[in-house]
Amino acid sequence: MSTQTVPTPYTATRNACKLCTPLGACLAFAGVEGAMPLLHGSQGCSTYIRRYMISHFKEPVDIASSNFGETTAIFGGKQNLCQGIDNVIRQYHPKLIGIATTCLAETIGDDVSMFLHEFCREHEGRDLPELVHVSTPSYHGTHSEGFHATVRALVEALAEAGPRGRHVNLMPGMVSPADLRYLREIVDDFALPTILLPDYSERLDGPAWDQYHLIPEGGTPLESIRRTGSAQATLQLQSIGASDQTAGAALAKRFEVPNFQLPLPMGVRATDRLFQKLEELSGKETPPRHRGERDRLIDSMVDCHKYVFGKRAVVYGEQDLVVGIAALLAEVGIVPVLCCSGAKTGQLREQLVEACPGMADQIVALEGVDFSDIEEHARSMEPDLVLGNSKGFKFSQTLEIPLIRIGFPIHDRFGGARLLHLGYRGTQQLLDRVVNMLLDVKQTSSGIGYTYF
Repeated sequence: MSTQTVPTPYTATRNACKLCTPLGACLAFAGVEGAMPLLHGSQGCSTYIRRYMISHFKEPVDIASSNFGETTAIFGGKQNLCQGIDNVIRQYHPKLIGIATTCLAETIGDDVSMFLHEFCREHEGRDLPELVHVSTPSYHGTHSEGFHATVRALVEALAEAGPRGRHVNLMPGMVSPADLRYLREIVDDFALPTILLPDYSERLDGPAWDQYHLIPEGGTPLESIRRTGSAQATLQLQSIGASDQTAGAALAKRFEVPNFQLPLPMGVRATDRLFQKLEELSGKETPPRHRGERDRLIDSMVDCHKYVFGKRAVVYGEQDLVVGIAALLAEVGIVPVLCCSGAKTGQLREQLVEACPGMADQIVALEGVDFSDIEEHARSMEPDLVLGNSKGFKFSQTLEIPLIRIGFPIHDRFGGARLLHLGYRGTQQLLDRVVNMLLDVKQTSSGIGYTYF
């Protein structure tokens, strides 16, 4: 297996295989009860992020902005930021304002932490919401990295010491609302009190309203975030990234909360690791219904073997998701011949070697790529299918390779927020989609017109 950061003669990215860093921050802040994201930068940044989130989740999303202009870009944005915070407090009455910086604010060197300190000092005695700041310039990192940085910023700002509890911190990373609900269901079945951070399962996949809610209901309560410092353990579902820079690492360093870093539970082996850890923490065996789901999943893997074995796939997206998808494909005999991400962590190859034992010499791992790079490499690999978000549709169409949409964003199909990927149940659903896509291609491309398989 080879890992490459692809050199390119082009001076600009051609259809990026990533989204901007503050987008991930806004998604994480949306998973906190009563929180309102505020971007310190231009209005266009918040509009761009709202567009992506609304098209994927099909829910209303508000993101405030400090609304930089030409003068602000030259002389600094303190006044705009303070006015923006005042406006958000007056109009939305939030419990927390999450301030994420954009490229422009970072480039001119605005000291946002100092601005917030001075704002709080000037408003001493006023009932202010929590103000949490995270540095998220888009020229450094990806939407996934912005997401994880924000979760760390939340626990660093809010977590408190206390008597060690039985509860567990569960930090699942950037997954779907359906995944969040299912993870809570799993942990509840082990009778473990859980703090799920962040939890946007209701705010970004909620019911219809009779009246518009300025801030939708749902999200991790602030009091729960404060209790993350007294948990018995943290389960961080994140295999890629600096292990000492995660939210779980911050809690371990400051409060001595044991931190267990696990891969996304996709496929049998990775899901087994999560259930084994839950057994250890709870002192209970895996409940029968989850053992049944595992048994049915393995049976279906045997049943589908004749349809999938030896097929070749291209996988792209957030690196943790790419590794999870590749692990599942390898378990059923599909070779993830090309695994790509716009991120540049230097860890993709290492994690793929662990996730796909026996296939290392058949996989090319690419970091720091755009979709033009992916298309160029995929042409010679003769893949049977592509797995990734909607941004890869054009290259899959050009190469006439079917695309299974997974991850963020999915803006050309309906129900992206309700796609389940994790655990035995989510693995089963994704496997069914993969097999049926391959069957559909065989059926529709055949002159015979198979009506029975």
